[in-house]
Amino acid sequence: MSVKNATEEKVLTPRGIETREKLLRAAEEVFGQKGYFETSIVNISQEAKVAQGTFYNYFPSKKDIYDELIRSYSRDLRIAIKEGMAGSSTFEEAQRNGFFAFFSWVKNHPNLYSIVQQAVVVDQELFRWYYGKLANGFLKSLSQGVEAGEFKDLDQETVAYCLMSIGQFLGMRWVYWEKKEVPEEAFDAAMTLIFQGLKK
Repeated sequence: MSVKNATEEKVLTPRGIETREKLLRAAEEVFGQKGYFETSIVNISQEAKVAQGTFYNYFPSKKDIYDELIRSYSRDLRIAIKEGMAGSSTFEEAQRNGFFAFFSWVKNHPNLYSIVQQAVVVDQELFRWYYGKLANGFLKSLSQGVEAGEFKDLDQETVAYCLMSIGQFLGMRWVYWEKKEVPEEAFDAAMTLIFQGLKK
């Protein structure tokens, strides 16, 4: 799918970048609380404390700012995971560190869960794009682990989506529902389940 940024052709000043970011954070809060269909541009503008006309200087519509929020989630989350995995000495350690980075990032963006899930009905193509991007990251790491002889040579797409499911629902159980960090014992249990199945 096309993931063109709604303002990518417009050069923004530092103040413009700040205002755009303020609108995105406001949209994150309002979409998370009210849902996509109940949210209005007025709601987002009020949350951001800007005039409604200012909104249109940055985003043509509510759908555009929603799309950009999903894209920014995807980009920022994948960067956080990649940085968390950097410097790992084994592929197992890299995966563990990647999961830890995911849970740490989601703790600061708990609305991720409700906003991304809404894309099932708002824009299914965008929903599939978001998870496809995450899956590609897992596939790359799994492939390298298999080639190095560290992981079993299982169907890698299946494994990638299973790993995403573990991260998704552990994060939902603790971070989104309980507003807590994933407990150490829960994290360790999940890692044991994963790596006793994956290790060659």
